[in-house]
Amino acid sequence: MTDSQWKVFSGFRNEFRKKCSDWEKFSSPWLRELQTEAASAGGTPPYPVETPVVYNTALDEFTKDSGVSLVIVSDNPGKDEQLAVNRMYLVGQAGKLGAGFFAKHPELGPDYRKNVIILNKTPVHSARTKQLEFLLKHGGDKFAVLFEESQKWMAEKAAALQKVFACPLWIVGYGELRPRGLFSGYAETLTGIYGADSGDTKPPVYLFQHFSMNRFSIDLRDSSYLKGKESVPIADRLKILGEAHRREVLGW
Repeated sequence: MTDSQWKVFSGFRNEFRKKCSDWEKFSSPWLRELQTEAASAGGTPPYPVETPVVYNTALDEFTKDSGVSLVIVSDNPGKDEQLAVNRMYLVGQAGKLGAGFFAKHPELGPDYRKNVIILNKTPVHSARTKQLEFLLKHGGDKFAVLFEESQKWMAEKAAALQKVFACPLWIVGYGELRPRGLFSGYAETLTGIYGADSGDTKPPVYLFQHFSMNRFSIDLRDSSYLKGKESVPIADRLKILGEAHRREVLGW
């Protein structure tokens, strides 16, 4: 990283760690209890909720000598991500599929665990993303404020990192970005940052299906947006697909 990039990244990392600590203090103990109830209501077998608001400790592995070539944003921390022994993003099955994709395509460049900043749309944990609906329904104004504030903050920081590193920003999982979706606040914040850009140059912000259940790779193989482009290099196919989904969902 350059001096200016390192200053921005290390500042973000320190602020993110403190934000997660502050959000967890704000929501203790009611959020942990609510997350347990949401899992039970959603049919998830019992498990210990160890980290209600998850800071991504993988960020602590970055040094000034690290290169950053991609920012990936997933949904929110699941069961594996919130475990005290992990406290990292995309380390469950979806994360393994993502790592496998990059391992299969070394021509793309990034080392998934060394050169990619992995973020979420919110650091608030739920066993399954859809269980955030339970938290919104039963968490009252306190949860609504936490959820909205965290989405806006995460979107602003993802955009800031994308710009300082001049690298692509991948948003994996876009269904809940639509109006009235769980992450519509994230989408609105991104649109406020990027959507006003004028001219023919579009920002390298791409939307994709989630890695989970191999939806990312299936879409890359079968999407109608890529019909007739099977021989195009994969980096170009990813750009075509990611831009198409961004226009479809975000309108820019």
